[in-house]
Order: sequence, then structure tokens, then C-alpha cells
Amino acid sequence: MSLETKTILITVKAYPNPSNKYGETVCCAGIDIDTLKWIRLYPVTYRDLDESKRFKKYNVITVNCGKANESRIESCKIDCDSIQIIDHYDTKSKWKWDKRKKIVLPTVKSSLCQIIRDIEKNESLGVFQPCDIDFHWEEATLKNEGKRQKCYLQLSFFDRKKKEVEQIPFNFYYTFKCKNEQSCPGHKLLIIDWELGQAYRDWRYRYGKGDLLLEKIKERWLARICSERNDVYFFVGNMKRFHDHFMVLGIFYPPK
Repeated sequence: MSLETKTILITVKAYPNPSNKYGETVCCAGIDIDTLKWIRLYPVTYRDLDESKRFKKYNVITVNCGKANESRIESCKIDCDSIQIIDHYDTKSKWKWDKRKKIVLPTVKSSLCQIIRDIEKNESLGVFQPCDIDFHWEEATLKNEGKRQKCYLQLSFFDRKKKEVEQIPFNFYYTFKCKNEQSCPGHKLLIIDWELGQAYRDWRYRYGKGDLLLEKIKERWLARICSERNDVYFFVGNMKRFHDHFMVLGIFYPPK
């Protein structure tokens, strides 16, 4: 596999997931600043990276990568040792929001309905504007804990000990319609953003594990992030095995 150096604005980072093949990995994606094309970076063994390489969302990184051996056109395998963080576009000023918008907005599609219609092109990442947004949760069917522990034991065998990242006992969803699709039937998508999972883990010490915690999460991801004061866009991506199954990877919400 030939590698080339790309400069990428990281826009999404999913909750960590253990696998027997790669260990604990994080699916990350962003936009190539030079071409304004989407790129999926996988596998990223995030917690094994040196501290200097642990990029955050809206970091700009350079990395050596090449096309992965799968049909989705955005998927790239990366050389994690080549990661360099060169900038961060924060939200402390309108100027920084404008830098994000200059890269993200040219990639916006008309709707999720259109993204789904285009899956025969093997495009698997996209961004669009939703409307009539709601947020809810359901108890999760947890994955086989024995398989997860086996994965972490395998990592320990290779002297890469790390504390197991726990499974979140709830699945969180957005329901919505596409803003620019009059015939949109409505959608319900699972949210797999790292920030939401981390909020559950952190906030339970403040709010407990009951309804108050869940309502606080809803308040942030619906009332605040999806506020009418913001222009709301959803980053979405599909699954390798099920190309018509999309999930919300993150939210872009510049103030109006």
C-alpha cells in the first residue's frame, strides 16, 4: 500500500471499540484541507498513541495514509507514528468558527435521503442539515463481555495494558427529518460520538445513574447543541458491512 501525506481537519471521533484484530480502536474521520474530500482514518489505536499525537476534534493533523482494502472510497489506513498535530480550530472567536465553516460547508449534501440514494457510489461519509430534531435513549443490549475482556487480556499480553473502556448501558438517538427534502419520511439514527459516551461516564458522578443524568445529556445534545440559535448539521457515516445503515458521528453547530 502506497502512502501519501495528507493534511486533515478532524471532525468526528467515535467511542472506543475493542476488536480481536486491532485491539482497542477509534474510528475517526475528517476533511482533507487540500481537496475538501472526506477521509475515514482506521484503525486508530488512540490510547496507544504518544500524548503528542492524541488529536482532538478540530485539530488539524498531517498523517501518512493510503486507500484501505475495502469498497468505501473514503476509508484509509494510516501510519499512526506519522501523526503530527499542527493546529486547532477552537470556538473562542467568530474567526475560528469561520475557519471551520470554510472547510466543512463545501462538503454539505442536500439531505440524508440524498446520501442514502448515493450509496451505490460507495460514499460513506457526509454532512447535511436536519430539522424537527428530537433526542431519546433506549437501554442497550451490551456486547459479549467475555469477548471484550479477551481483547484487553490480549493487549496486556503484548504489554499494552490499559483500563477497559466500559460499555455505555444506553443507546442515544436523534430522530429528525431532512431540512431540504420535502418527501423525507423521517429518520432515527444512533449517535456514536465519543463526547456523548464520555459525558455519560463523567456526569454520573455529579448526577447519579438515574433519570437526572439522562435528562442532562438530553439538555445538552438537544436544547443546547441543536438550539434554534445555531445552524445545525449532522456528520454521518455508514457501517462497513451494512452500507445503508448510517449513524450520527458528530454535530456541527456554528452560531447563526
